[in-house]
Amino acid sequence: MTAVLIVDDQATNRLLLSKLASSIANDIQVAAFEDPAGALAECDRSTPDLIITDYKMPNMTGAEFIGRLRAIGPCQDIPVMVLTAYDERALRMAALEAGATDFLLSPVDHAEFVSRARNLLQLRKQQKLLESRANVLADELLESERTREETERNDREVLAQVIDTVPAFIMAADQSGRCIFVNDSQAQYCGGAPVDYVGHPITLLLRERAHRSLEQDREIFRTGKPIPGLEEEITGYDGAKRTFATVKTPLRDASQTIVGVVTISTDITARKAAEERLTYMAHHDALTGLPNRVLLLERIRSEMQAARAAHQRFALLFLDLDRFKAINDGFGHPVGDWLLQEIACRLLDHCRAEDMVARLGGDEFAILRVGLGHAEDPAVLAERIVRAVTAPIMHKGTPLYVSASVGVTVFPTDGQDSETLQRNADLAMYQAKGDGKNTYRFFRPALKERMDHALRLEVEMREALKLDEFKLRYQPQIDLQTGVVCGLEALLRWQRHGQDVLPPGRFLPVAEETGLIAEIGAFVIRTAAHHAAEWLREQGKGLRVAVNISPSQFLRQDVFGLIRETLDATGLPPELLELELTEGTLLDDRPRTAETLRALSQHGVRFAIDDFGMGFASLGYFKRVSIGRVKIDQSYIRNFPASREDSAIVESAIALGRALGIPVLAEGVETAQELAAVREAGCHEGQGFYFSRPLAPELILPMLQKMKSE
Repeated sequence: MTAVLIVDDQATNRLLLSKLASSIANDIQVAAFEDPAGALAECDRSTPDLIITDYKMPNMTGAEFIGRLRAIGPCQDIPVMVLTAYDERALRMAALEAGATDFLLSPVDHAEFVSRARNLLQLRKQQKLLESRANVLADELLESERTREETERNDREVLAQVIDTVPAFIMAADQSGRCIFVNDSQAQYCGGAPVDYVGHPITLLLRERAHRSLEQDREIFRTGKPIPGLEEEITGYDGAKRTFATVKTPLRDASQTIVGVVTISTDITARKAAEERLTYMAHHDALTGLPNRVLLLERIRSEMQAARAAHQRFALLFLDLDRFKAINDGFGHPVGDWLLQEIACRLLDHCRAEDMVARLGGDEFAILRVGLGHAEDPAVLAERIVRAVTAPIMHKGTPLYVSASVGVTVFPTDGQDSETLQRNADLAMYQAKGDGKNTYRFFRPALKERMDHALRLEVEMREALKLDEFKLRYQPQIDLQTGVVCGLEALLRWQRHGQDVLPPGRFLPVAEETGLIAEIGAFVIRTAAHHAAEWLREQGKGLRVAVNISPSQFLRQDVFGLIRETLDATGLPPELLELELTEGTLLDDRPRTAETLRALSQHGVRFAIDDFGMGFASLGYFKRVSIGRVKIDQSYIRNFPASREDSAIVESAIALGRALGIPVLAEGVETAQELAAVREAGCHEGQGFYFSRPLAPELILPMLQKMKSE
């Protein structure tokens, strides 16, 4: 049986490697160990033919394991294949110096693994055969000198045949530096036959590599220890260069005296090329061929060291394409990919050879401008980049237009480490987007302060949800003809412990960005429905409650399921829950949003158009869902009817409501003059401080009773 020993702390890897090893031949016997110490104990008891080990393990590295293995007498020459997922030369060299025979990157290519393992087992087989022959030779020496000489002659012939079958370069040299034997593969690679080199100085065979080889051989004669883990480039007689992994071991006679050094070199050219390809792929973008974020980060760190030493500056620009999604969705992903490649070319054209242009992913790019002189302004480059991206790109006769939002940071003023520099460039880029896009912005400390504030606010909001710090207040909506309360709008407030009440405008934008709006919105809907159901039970008359709902809630959660579950749990009739939606939500043609709105409408839930006049009105959404109310934004009520523009919007909204039979509500009514103006214009309902400030839920019924008595 052929024994293969596997050492890996991952059960999945042990199972996979065991199956692959078992497939090499029918007589393979595999033993797998999680603990390297257990594997060493097994090697003490029984010598395997091949060891396959992971490099990084919890209790012992692959290098330590191999070093201790080589200290076990029978295991000095056992082939050892090292597997690792880390493409680091230092790790590879440590493993080879400890005595590794071969080295393979993980995850392994199954075919390559089987081929390499088969070769190593063949090599081990030949080693055992050589040992067997040596033992036979020793026995025959006891019988007669004649038999010894005949056996030696036969063994040399067999040895020569065996050596010639091994897929590696094998040679041996004595202490004087003369070639004892060389296999056919190595002789042919050097342009001759074995007979041309045996008995001659190894300089004839190795040429310029001979001096180094002789020094290594002398070290082995001195210490008696093998030298593993050598990588060298060998040039054949045809001028072709190939890379080999070389191991050197002492050659001993029957009395264990070192009589020579055996050198075995395995061709790893294909493996090295594969490693280089993998390294390139790990550091470059597949679509554009530009360096990726990993390589950019390495370059930034390198430039930081150089800039500190030379007291220089460099700039980092982050840019994000504006409107790329529209082109990608409208023309298709192939055109989008082509556009990204064209943008990459434009960026390269406007940068120097020593600069780095990288693609960070999606439609995000980065430019590292190095060697920035004290008088050089990165704004010039940023302006040039913005113009270059904005210029139309022709695709099959059709001009495509995109623009770029660019954030600029400068080392060392904007960051002392690569992560900070990148984060600040990102913040500056988002500031450029917020300022209208198609422009650039430099990082300013205020941006970080704003980000830090948002992060703190997010943490506090999550804690506020746990501590029940969010409260609802209700502002009455008044029928302008009768003066009675016709509905209530639920308004969210944050009562932070020991602090002032925080209005929604101070924290809801952060909730939108972080996704907390879904959880907060669900709280508002459930709480408002609960209060409305209580008022219905206590006064026997329903009171409509309006709840604002964010457009992003339709994308982040199942709004229909949430509302249906809430209505079922509270017993509130659907017509008493009114959802206030922006015009943008109603115009959203994404299937999920449109389907949710239709389902809610069919379920009996009514909608109000909030802040009417602030968006892009369309009569189409009046057909798709049940619009129960149009709310005119308070900004138009302030100057009504003095402002001609505001008057036009207010009068148009009222005319639209009258034509469709939908009540129109004026928001933000604060004075008697405003009330008179909107009432005269034909508004059906009003809401604002003139009637009432937002009230706590326990004050609603007393307020209704008071108004009824008056």
